[in-house]
Amino acid sequence: MQRNTALLKDAKKALAETSRTFIIPISHLGPGLQEAVISGYLSMRAIDEIEDHPTMTKETKIHLLQSVSSLLNTSYTDEEFSILFEPYMKDLPAVSIRLADWIKLAPPQTKSLICQYTSTMAQGMAEWVMKNWDIKNKEDLDDYTYYVAGLVGIMLSDLWDLYGESNISKDKSVAFGRGLQLVNIISNRVEDMERGVNFHPPGWSFDEMMSYARQNLKDAESYTNRIKLDPIYNFCKIPLALANGTLDAIEAGKTKLNRVSVLKIVSGAVR
Repeated sequence: MQRNTALLKDAKKALAETSRTFIIPISHLGPGLQEAVISGYLSMRAIDEIEDHPTMTKETKIHLLQSVSSLLNTSYTDEEFSILFEPYMKDLPAVSIRLADWIKLAPPQTKSLICQYTSTMAQGMAEWVMKNWDIKNKEDLDDYTYYVAGLVGIMLSDLWDLYGESNISKDKSVAFGRGLQLVNIISNRVEDMERGVNFHPPGWSFDEMMSYARQNLKDAESYTNRIKLDPIYNFCKIPLALANGTLDAIEAGKTKLNRVSVLKIVSGAVR
């Protein structure tokens, strides 16, 4: 596969600006798979920025997310995305506006599945915007985290399979994404509450949320430990180690991991 070096450079810059969790492990992946994972991550980040936008109206978010979902199910053109985003150029971040570019980065054999999972995620996000993210019980929490993160785990499993990693426990792939998302929910609770969103099911204590996050991370560890190929294993292991480290820090009364802790955790995670 011939690498689109200019687009890959732009994508890596966007990745560095949007994710501390994945920028390190993605560097462990080889050509082809690296482009596929970056393409998938940035495509999903593009719609995540729409769902999480602090000032955009509910109606606009639903319109954009449903439109993106529909376009990704067609033989869309760049112009169609340009027309969709043009009225919101001043509001949306570059990572969202360049969605069509991120999909171009995907190797041909991976494009359809990246479009498929991003489309499904966008529709699921739109439905939760309609519900005002009103989490009433554990089932709602599971449904929300399935759409915004569990689908990431399923997409990654399909990519691993395409690139030679067949020893995958796909039934636990949802836990990989969900576990990381639950850590984000716990970490961002204050900010979420300030914007009127509560992802904790009614009646759940801090300890219950921590326990559920740990349970999913444990399942994600089981998923990861079956992986034979070192680059893919390291890709999965690093964010899981950082997630567990973040929960340890929160339990110790800290808000986040410091740089020294991050480097130590990453060094101990890779094989």
